[in-house]
Amino acid sequence: MKTPSIVFCSLLLLLLAEMQITMAVTCKPTELSSCANSIVSSTPPSRLCCTKIKEQKPCLCQYLKNPSLKKFVNSPNARKVASTCGTPFPKC
Repeated sequence: MKTPSIVFCSLLLLLLAEMQITMAVTCKPTELSSCANSIVSSTPPSRLCCTKIKEQKPCLCQYLKNPSLKKFVNSPNARKVASTCGTPFPKC
């Protein structure tokens, strides 16, 4: 009886931690500047780029709604970079 309770509590803590991380993100497109070279030239993304994409993932839909950012964020290379970094592109 203890094992299911421990598993449930562990999952709940992980979920709450994920929510806190997501809620703490400040959406700043400039945070993705480390990915610019990879998006423009198809070079592999750096570790910093992947970290920033993961941090900014909750903001990607907001960026897609911005006409100035949409062509950059929605490009095939941007999707490729996100995929290479293991960050699924959101469906907005």
